[in-house]
Amino acid sequence: MHESAELHVSGAALYTDDLGVRLHNLLHAWPLQAPHAHARVVSMDTAPALTVPGVVRVLTAADVPGVNDSGVKHDEPLFPEEVMFYGQAVCWVLADSADAARRGADAVEVEYQELPAILTMQDAIATESFQGSQPVLRRGDVRLGFEQAIHIYEGEFESGGQEHFYLETNAALAHLDESGQLFIQSSTQHPTETQEIVAHVLGLTSSQVTVQCLRVGGGFGGKEMQPHGFAAVAALGAVLTGRPVRLRLNRTQDLTMTGKRHPFHSKWKVGFDADGRLTALQATLSSDGGWSLDLSEPVLARALCHIDNAYFIPHVEVQGRVCKTHKTSQTAFRGFGGPQGMLVIEDILGRCAPLLGLDAHELRRRNFYAPGEATPYGQPVRHAERLHTIWTQLLERGDFAARQAEIEVFNAAHPHTKRGLAITPVKFGISFNFTAYNQAGALVHVYKDGSVLINHGGTEMGQGLHTKMMQVAATALGVPLKCVRLAPTRTDKVPNTSATAASSGADLNGGAIKNACDQIKARLAEVAAGSLGVHPDDVRFENGRVFPMGHPDRSMDFAKLVHDAYHLRTQLWAAGYYRTPGLHWDRENVQGEPFKYFSYGAAICEMEVDGFTGAYRQLRADLLHDVGDSLSPLIDLGQVEGGYVQGAGWMTLEELHWDKAGRLATQSASTYKLPSFSEMPEIFNAALLEEATESGVVYGSKAVGEPPLMLAISVREALRQAAATFGPSGRAQELALPATPEAVYWAIEAARQAAGQVVAADD
Repeated sequence: MHESAELHVSGAALYTDDLGVRLHNLLHAWPLQAPHAHARVVSMDTAPALTVPGVVRVLTAADVPGVNDSGVKHDEPLFPEEVMFYGQAVCWVLADSADAARRGADAVEVEYQELPAILTMQDAIATESFQGSQPVLRRGDVRLGFEQAIHIYEGEFESGGQEHFYLETNAALAHLDESGQLFIQSSTQHPTETQEIVAHVLGLTSSQVTVQCLRVGGGFGGKEMQPHGFAAVAALGAVLTGRPVRLRLNRTQDLTMTGKRHPFHSKWKVGFDADGRLTALQATLSSDGGWSLDLSEPVLARALCHIDNAYFIPHVEVQGRVCKTHKTSQTAFRGFGGPQGMLVIEDILGRCAPLLGLDAHELRRRNFYAPGEATPYGQPVRHAERLHTIWTQLLERGDFAARQAEIEVFNAAHPHTKRGLAITPVKFGISFNFTAYNQAGALVHVYKDGSVLINHGGTEMGQGLHTKMMQVAATALGVPLKCVRLAPTRTDKVPNTSATAASSGADLNGGAIKNACDQIKARLAEVAAGSLGVHPDDVRFENGRVFPMGHPDRSMDFAKLVHDAYHLRTQLWAAGYYRTPGLHWDRENVQGEPFKYFSYGAAICEMEVDGFTGAYRQLRADLLHDVGDSLSPLIDLGQVEGGYVQGAGWMTLEELHWDKAGRLATQSASTYKLPSFSEMPEIFNAALLEEATESGVVYGSKAVGEPPLMLAISVREALRQAAATFGPSGRAQELALPATPEAVYWAIEAARQAAGQVVAADD
């Protein structure tokens, strides 16, 4: 089970904000948030704040000794002179209590000059408000592809953003230790980058700043870049006052100050041959990056790399661009652009299947990658046969054909309630698009009593990474899991770490831990070989015992071997390192092999829709996902189920609204609807693909964090099928995303109008 499961359910697990009570003279930070989407700060008077009892200091741009910027692209002023989104912090107040800090912030007097604001992607596109690069993915010749096509269709599609809504809001705790070292506890997915940003804001070297992450109360990508500025504010306050500083956003602040999943707009043209096989795709993808670049460029790159999903398209031309709007800086979110790219092709196939006279699942199957084929960016699709295996197995396990027939009977008998059934695939590339991030380090200590302490560069945010790393160490050293302890992630133990993101945490850090353990085990094998009278290669380590191969009866205790090795002056610790082999990526030309492998999966979803209200129920979900040889099946199943539910929330419920002033209107759980138990499928079957060993990765396993989210595309496609049955067959059924009950209702109305039906209010 999860190494912190008992702590989680008992409330005993400690998070960043729980640690401040241990510090004396703690100060609390509170932001003054701007009331405009775009404005110039004309003047700021902080003196009134200092008259509020308990207020100690107001932090402004004048206090920054280094660089007043918290972004890696140097486009995110920590204390801005120009407000770029509604709710941006223009200064921070430090006080003896959070309430005093809040009242101090209210007392600061700021004069703003309001400026024109761009608040929608449509306005950004119309005014050509773009930022960053505009890559183009190309293969073949789309003109030739359209000449070969028998059927050509065009359309547009828009996917909305999504709030991370992690249980723990952003938090940082900074203090100077007894040696003058700046020590920061941060709820971050990327401790090294937090360290680097803090260092350059304060004009320090990275060696003068230590960042520790005990655990994160949920991240989903939202704490990959966004925590850096908050940690820098806390650190600046600690340095200037000499007192520890706590910064924790409340829920409203977190919702209004931090980035979301990128909304996307796509305009496309697609061609099919007489058999329904894709011949060409031409598209333009525009993402809403918000006010700064953040991670928008790599998010867009991954969207381009996943617009094909599981389908071979001979001729492709897709342009990508990032819109600049006066909203929060949108950032990483589980899938990192992959879901937005996949949705384009899945929406196309869902719309076009009726026009081609094919069932949607058959149209999808006909276009699957086959062994030997490559993606539009030039990467061979290894194990493409797994797509077909998963598809066939799931159709059988999920009784797809029989249920299709049952639904036809049900729909014929129920004029105002309809059901829809859909199956969709997933092919998701694993590795960072930025090749340099595909490396990791670890530190493993074996003590004289045989106990083991491991430290690695990944952060634990509930996904079970620490559990898997302990299992890897126990397996590699051949000791029971209870012998292994894990120390918190911190930058003075393992330096230069990559973000725990891109679903690569277990691959990278597991590889580093196994490398360190293998070094120690090789040294111990030399010692054991002398005692056992065999060659070191013939020494086996299993369950805390060490013995010659084939002779467990001659075993010795692991702890005794370690004790003996110490007295023979054997090094019992190791620094491990791993880098993913075989990767290369040309970012400008969008070509190369950026991924170590692909994760595959598929999901069947059955939905029931009310024709009067658009309300719906998820009756059943069947998931089958490829995680290779699972390192920890219980944790992996939890990730598959959780990813699916989070994806279903994005597909159906979670709708972000900004008002005309640029203020986020959905800034609480009462206005931003999250999936709950009531949205869970009544029958929920999830399974891992068997006999799915992946070569060249730690113990044959595959990543699991992000890919399952895209299984939820089946939810929207099932809703499309149900809405379409209210109208005539053979027509393209459009459906907004998120497919809220309101959106489903209007889709049903469009279907009825196509059939010439009018439903009376009292029908």
